[in-house]
Amino acid sequence: MTREAPHPEPQPRPLYRADQVRELDQRTIAAGIEGFALMQRAAAAAWQSLKARWPGVRSLSVLCGGGNNGGDGHVLAALAAAEGLAVQRILLKPLDALSGDARRAADMATAAGVAAEPWRAALAFEGEVVVDALLGTGLGGEVRGEAREAIEAINASGLPVLAIDIPSGLHADTGAVLGVAVQAARTVTFIGDKLGLYTGAAPARVGEVDFRALGVDAEAEADLVPAARLLDAGLIAAWLPPRVRSAHKGDFGHALVLGGAPGFGGAALLAAEACARLGAGKVSLATAPEHVTASLVRRPEVMVHGIRGAGDLGELLEKADILVVGPGLGQGSWGQGVLQAALSVEKPLVVDADALNLLATRFSGQYREDWVLTPHPGEAARLLGLSAGEIEADRPAAALALQRRFGGVVVLKGAGSLVAGPAGLAVCPYGNPGMASGGMGDALSGILGALLAQRLPLESAVRLGVLVHALAADMAARQGGERGLLAGDLASCARILVNPTMGENDAVATR
Repeated sequence: MTREAPHPEPQPRPLYRADQVRELDQRTIAAGIEGFALMQRAAAAAWQSLKARWPGVRSLSVLCGGGNNGGDGHVLAALAAAEGLAVQRILLKPLDALSGDARRAADMATAAGVAAEPWRAALAFEGEVVVDALLGTGLGGEVRGEAREAIEAINASGLPVLAIDIPSGLHADTGAVLGVAVQAARTVTFIGDKLGLYTGAAPARVGEVDFRALGVDAEAEADLVPAARLLDAGLIAAWLPPRVRSAHKGDFGHALVLGGAPGFGGAALLAAEACARLGAGKVSLATAPEHVTASLVRRPEVMVHGIRGAGDLGELLEKADILVVGPGLGQGSWGQGVLQAALSVEKPLVVDADALNLLATRFSGQYREDWVLTPHPGEAARLLGLSAGEIEADRPAAALALQRRFGGVVVLKGAGSLVAGPAGLAVCPYGNPGMASGGMGDALSGILGALLAQRLPLESAVRLGVLVHALAADMAARQGGERGLLAGDLASCARILVNPTMGENDAVATR
């Protein structure tokens, strides 16, 4: 039986697709706000964002495309000039070819005394900060021609960049780079926050994201269902309050980690240790016999059982409340037998690593509502019969396709990890490059196992686990740096995060 959150679960910020934001824009205009007035409001917000990020800036280079995104750039150029900045306005489309609000914006900049010059390959940027107002969210195909040249020049300049609405060249729905994309230091985005700013290649391109609603309440439009939700730390307090003083270990479940085939014991031990640190009442580990001694030395609180194969699991499966299968499992006969035994039990199941590869090859056709699959892009590709490149080209679509095919809840790992479940898609905006090291997925599996053992609802537990995993990695990176960050460093940091009465300065005491 799962338990209810002691406090209302917060509704994280909604994220939208580009077509949904365009619809919001049109509805706002239809409700009585003139299109050009909305453009001015966006440009003013971008100008305020730029000043907040670079308060001492005295000169700008503003690159303007031909659409409304370019119009925002023209208005920003006018505002900056009015405050005494030197503004270099660079055009990707001639002024006499502009129309509508974009033309009105360009005329406003000209009236403010801002000169304009056409883009050319050898052009030097004169500003201290570059403003990218080239392409916007309507881009669907690969960037070509002068726009590509301009983006490459921006990136080669080494100057800080403010991207308006989205870095040019980035897909607003998927976070994929469409040939080439601007490398921004800050992205100011409007009306509805975009899914594509938080996953795939986006985290390496957007810099700081500054969302400005411009007075538009997107969630008031009930028929526009958000494409995803952006996870935030408020989820932790909602589900993990301080424990009651009369609690005992039976209240927090018994997790069984199945993994560590001969020669691969470390992964399963990492998962078991993370599971124990995240608060499971009891943690058992079923692993190859040769790993038992090392496991007991490393973490004696974990009940370690040496098994020669699935036949030795016996009542271990019956006693456990939740199973974690896959870390160090291998794809040989030992791993196949253990996975088959785990699948035969009707209990919540976390599936990772080689268990996922076996699902793609030896156990295809499985569908369950009570499991969690945690593939990285390569594993996701094998499960869907695609290439890893195809997965990364549209991560949200891949995560949703996996959930439809296999059921339960799916975590598509990577930059901007995605959680796909019955309630829809969630995106984790935390984490860092130090997580690109062995064992991180094993730690996540253990964290998920612990939260499920404590009887949190499946989808809430997975969203919370992904969030805690990434935040713990960020905490560990602050303490010791990204290079050399190990999966084993996360457990002590994660323990702090799931204890609301503790602070980061208590980390040393928990190691």
